[in-house]
Amino acid sequence: METVVGTAPGARVERLVTSGTFSLDGGTWDVDNNVWIVGDDAEVIVIDPAHNAAEVASAVAGRAVRAILLTHGHDDHVRAARETAALLHAPIHLNPADRMLWDAVHEAAPDAEINAGDTFTVAGVTLEALHTPGHSPGSTSFLARDLGVVFTGDTMFQGGPGATGRSYSDFPTIIESIKAQLLTLPADTRVFTGHGGETSIGAEAPQLDEWIARGH
Repeated sequence: METVVGTAPGARVERLVTSGTFSLDGGTWDVDNNVWIVGDDAEVIVIDPAHNAAEVASAVAGRAVRAILLTHGHDDHVRAARETAALLHAPIHLNPADRMLWDAVHEAAPDAEINAGDTFTVAGVTLEALHTPGHSPGSTSFLARDLGVVFTGDTMFQGGPGATGRSYSDFPTIIESIKAQLLTLPADTRVFTGHGGETSIGAEAPQLDEWIARGH
């Protein structure tokens, strides 16, 4: 695990990378996922505890977990959520527009819904939910203005939008989400994604027309 923003003992962002598979529409792929832990030495919020609940719990290291936030319902992001929640004694939050993806994996519902504008506070830092559909109907990004970062899940990566060639996804929708919700943020906002390395709003904004021309 690495600290990517801030230093102990203050509010910071830590990244854990876990490995597993993603399955949809009859295909299965090996994937590495970013698990984001936001907080301090006492309390944290966990974003997308993918694949390995024990690894996530070890990274949390006994800190109080205020919430588990899911950026979307694809199985690589949610399959380990229930086991993680049991280990960490924390509620799972998911945008209800992705319930059909969650329900394909889990019998019991998530503990709480995420809606646009919802806020979550931990260690003096507020995370604001931005509804950014396209990769999936309920895809949600989390903006931490205090830290100058946004967690985009699989909505926007270094070099382009997330995939839209599978069930429940839509290319014009993801482009509109990126234009309206993400590229309007300050240029120096760091972008922490669901997979791969970080980028920034300023680095990605000039490429929008190229993405549109390229299509999905």
